[in-house]
Amino acid sequence: MDRVTPGLNAQSLHRENRAFAGTSGISTNNKTLGFVPAFYDRKTGRVQISRFSDGRPAPIHLMEGLPEEWAVGHDLNGRIISVKPTIISGFVRGDDFYTREQAAEAGST
Repeated sequence: MDRVTPGLNAQSLHRENRAFAGTSGISTNNKTLGFVPAFYDRKTGRVQISRFSDGRPAPIHLMEGLPEEWAVGHDLNGRIISVKPTIISGFVRGDDFYTREQAAEAGST
C-alpha cells in the first residue's frame, strides 16, 4: 500500500510562520523588501502567487486561490484546505521564487 505524504495545509503554514517568526521568511516582515507570498510546485516548476478565491492577490499565504489540480483536500464548502506534497510556500520577488529560507536570508543581508 502506498503511503501518501501530507502536503501543505493551514496547520503546516502556521508552523512555518512560527518557525520563521522575526525573519523575512514571513509575509509581514518582508513586504518592504518586495516579496509577494507565493507557492511553488517542485515537480513542474510552476509558481502561483497567493490569491483570494476571487483572484485578488493575497497579502499572506492562502490556499483558496490555488489551482484545483494542486488540491488534495477540500472543506465542506469546496475550498482547498490541503495541497499535494510537491507544493511549497515561499515568495516571489521580481521574476524569482524564493523559499522561506532564502527570503529570510535575503532579509538579513
